[in-house]
Amino acid sequence: MNAVHFGAGNIGRGFIGCLLYESGYNTCFVDVNGEIVDLLNEKKQYTVQLANATNEVLLVKNVHAINSLRDPALVVDTVANASLVTAAVGPNILPLIAGLIANGLKKRLTLSKEPLTIIACENMIGGSAFLKEKIYEQLNEQEKSLFDVHFSFPNSAVDRIVPNQTNDDKLAVTVEPFYEWIVDESEIRGENPPIKGVTFVQDLQPFIERKLFTVNTGHAVVAYFGYLAGFRSMHEALADGKIKKMTENVLGETSKYLTTKYSFDEQAHNKYVQKIIDRFANPFISDDTTRVGRSPMRKLKSNDRLVKPATQYAEMFEETPIYLAKGIASALHYDYLEDPEAKEIQEAIQQKGIAFAIETFTGIKAETDLFKTVYEQYKEMAKK
Repeated sequence: MNAVHFGAGNIGRGFIGCLLYESGYNTCFVDVNGEIVDLLNEKKQYTVQLANATNEVLLVKNVHAINSLRDPALVVDTVANASLVTAAVGPNILPLIAGLIANGLKKRLTLSKEPLTIIACENMIGGSAFLKEKIYEQLNEQEKSLFDVHFSFPNSAVDRIVPNQTNDDKLAVTVEPFYEWIVDESEIRGENPPIKGVTFVQDLQPFIERKLFTVNTGHAVVAYFGYLAGFRSMHEALADGKIKKMTENVLGETSKYLTTKYSFDEQAHNKYVQKIIDRFANPFISDDTTRVGRSPMRKLKSNDRLVKPATQYAEMFEETPIYLAKGIASALHYDYLEDPEAKEIQEAIQQKGIAFAIETFTGIKAETDLFKTVYEQYKEMAKK
């Protein structure tokens, strides 16, 4: 089996590429980083180290790579002959790889009628659907109809912490032991691709929200609470009893929302939440609060990890989620001025006031109880 994976970065090698090898695929990485591409072609293997007490090292073999800038035609040929196509390039790069994939799939139709699955493994909702949209922009109506018959673009949810790192071996990657890769099988034509470690589900939405409002929400509030308390690293922040308790309370509110909306088993969900908190506290992963807290404007958007669960909770239970409000307020206090988004938020607060900033950056309406609570929590934090 031959897999083509777009993105030979740490996530691509340390997460997706590792599982593809364990599943029996020969994997071709596609990337624009000439150094990484050349090293993969030279060594044909690399190591993945688990960030835990054992420091277990996994050897990933049967890999090679193509530089898409140097050899776009070879990428097209490789996609045309693939058993599976995956991508982990970042949401902003998906449109840039769409043309190559589209051309590869067009060529494939002249070679085979076998169905093919294309999965975007991105930290975003609807990544595969977004990639499909960009690919279909390259097609005429007849090609779209053929693609609909032969190709699948199932959305997925992925979760694995791969910290910032610098290794002497440029191909080596350190990752946390935990991972989760969930794929919506209802969108797959033909059989599910055989990938070890993937969970196939009929409805992805509950798992997307579970991940977003547990992992992403929890990660963000630890970063913001920790930064304001003067902690540089995530595991140091969670070692502080007060921050850990506030994080647990935030995730208690998201848990109440999730278990009510999706009927998750409460005991099983609580174990999931505790596992997530333990992951953040992993002392073998060195992750800065400023890295996790970066881009606060994005994290404060109305459909993202802080504001959406807060507004949904308030609507569902007709009460204000006090700890989510604290999390939103802490993000508005995040003043790491090397972060352009944090700088923009702080300048808006200084020039136009916190009420303006809350409504502008979160979309929370001024007449709501949630707005008032965020405002009060912000002022309370300012005193301290």
